[in-house]
Amino acid sequence: MENEITELKEPSSMKSLLVLYSYHHHNTEKVAKVLAKVLDAEIKWPQEINHEELQDYDLIGFGSGIYSAKHHESLLELADELTKVNNKKAFLFSTAGITGKSKASKDHATLREKLMSKGYTIVDDFQCKGFNTNSFLKLFGGMNKGRPNDRDLRNAEDFAWKVKQKSMKKGS
Repeated sequence: MENEITELKEPSSMKSLLVLYSYHHHNTEKVAKVLAKVLDAEIKWPQEINHEELQDYDLIGFGSGIYSAKHHESLLELADELTKVNNKKAFLFSTAGITGKSKASKDHATLREKLMSKGYTIVDDFQCKGFNTNSFLKLFGGMNKGRPNDRDLRNAEDFAWKVKQKSMKKGS
């Protein structure tokens, strides 16, 4: 055994994944890229997810734009199909035309409930404004043009650091 060196995974490292659906203006994708950089996370679309592979991740973020006060249907369907886990850490994120703490809580409620029923522990959630041209809004040029902006993305980065810290604590 000549100078055998075994590489050890550093105790503070964490394997993360973001499950993302971002379509119209790629608002949520902009947020996801910031989160992924901080968390050193891979980004996949819901249809790319192999349910067994989720066991390999320590932290999973689920995010999309908000459609009729909930995450995109593809994320909700994925959540329905997931197998039960034991206290796997997850977080939720989204972009929406109208935001606010109570609004985010309502917008995230459906996905939160589905994931929790499967054994996921939701460590936190994040929402910011996104450019919205759905429905009649396109007639007026949309709302929240330029969002998410630099400030929103800095807030997303701060959120990612906070989630990383929370998720690395034992027993949290």
